[in-house]
Amino acid sequence: MWKDKVKEYETDIINDLNGLLSIESVRDDNKISSENPVGPGPRKALDYMYGIAERDGFNTHDVEHIAGRIEAGEGEDVMGILCHVDVVPAGDGWDSNPFDPVVTEDKIIARGTLDDKGPTIAAYYAVKILNDMKVNWKKRIHIIIGTDEESDWQCTERYFKTEEMPTLGFAPDAEFPAIHGEKGISTFDVVQNDKAEDKDEPEYELISFASGQRYNMVPDEAIAKLAVKENMTDVIQKFEQFLSDNNIDGESIVDSGVLVLKVYGKAVHGMDPSIGVNAGSYLLNFLAELNLDKTAENFTQFSEQYLFNSHFGEKMGMKFHTDVMGDVTTNIGVISYDNQNGGRFGINLRYPQGFEFEEAMTRFKGEIQQLGFSIELGKNQTPHYVDKNDPFVQTLVTAYRNQTGDQTEPYTIGGGTYARNLDKGVAFGAMFNDSEDLMHQKNEYITKKQLFNATSIYLEALYALCVEE
Repeated sequence: MWKDKVKEYETDIINDLNGLLSIESVRDDNKISSENPVGPGPRKALDYMYGIAERDGFNTHDVEHIAGRIEAGEGEDVMGILCHVDVVPAGDGWDSNPFDPVVTEDKIIARGTLDDKGPTIAAYYAVKILNDMKVNWKKRIHIIIGTDEESDWQCTERYFKTEEMPTLGFAPDAEFPAIHGEKGISTFDVVQNDKAEDKDEPEYELISFASGQRYNMVPDEAIAKLAVKENMTDVIQKFEQFLSDNNIDGESIVDSGVLVLKVYGKAVHGMDPSIGVNAGSYLLNFLAELNLDKTAENFTQFSEQYLFNSHFGEKMGMKFHTDVMGDVTTNIGVISYDNQNGGRFGINLRYPQGFEFEEAMTRFKGEIQQLGFSIELGKNQTPHYVDKNDPFVQTLVTAYRNQTGDQTEPYTIGGGTYARNLDKGVAFGAMFNDSEDLMHQKNEYITKKQLFNATSIYLEALYALCVEE
């Protein structure tokens, strides 16, 4: 029944999704203002959602242009659907323009199709279809839309300062059948404090190093600039050999006497860095073999000692595992260095319930202080957990099973979704177990089948939770 309902709306769903995908809603700190709290792109995407909601007869409520909601239903309790319309930077290597959606016979290709614009439109249409059916609502629905999920969550932080907290809710921003637990997520910088006294005439001086744009992405490009006293050919040959030995791509260019080295890796979501290739870590691994100036040597050796090829916190002494939530993971998302100020590593650490975060950080801080490094702690979100046997979770899972016939059990993840804003919140779709997960990667796409099936699952779940009593 629900699939037949969705069929009537397929063209509209794709048209509205294409409009949203066409907006380059990447946070831009250079263009921040009170009108555009995280830049003009995310604001435009938020306004776009208000626009389609008002077209369809819903009320909207804006919270300082950084978040807002679309309102439906009636009743005492609020069911929250927590979505986001900001996206990570597109990166290079796409086969098409990432912000000019390509619609083929079976899929839609653009940045944000999976994370989180496709699922947002699917959830929106589930509410719209029920509303068009003039159902007898038993709950109010707030489709809450954020614009800074991929960075600092300023959106939900601001929203929940003044707005009503839903009794229960879901974030359509992960996988089916349901995600009932999420690891703790912390971001911090390891900062090099001391400029070292140089040893006698190093062969190479590291002028600058840059890799990565986001803590929660494995960086797929790294660039180092070196001043080379002599033997330029020698270091280029070593670099070529290094690329070959490690089976990675890169290039070297000599520009006005400066040697520029580039490494290309594989970007993936920072929740499982082991399946990506960290371009920054690899390039530092190469530089660590050279006779560098002392400050650069300290920087590269730090990476070797604590970070390189250590995706589960082993080298930092933070290895930890639970059967319910899995391993601690560490992603070195942003690396920078210049010969005036030294360097810094931007780290995204994810941890299961039971990991003593404060204790681990205090110990690590003390250990690295002796090496001339300090820690600047960013945000720390504690783990989030809802029992998978809770009736709310079971209602969602039943809707999934009815629509797909798949009996997979709900599980926990290393990613973080808006669900953790709610006491009783879970992530619910829109990825299926046969979906190709290209979140945060090039050529991201959603299949039409996935988009429409997710809509029908949301329809059944919302009907069970907010209409039937």
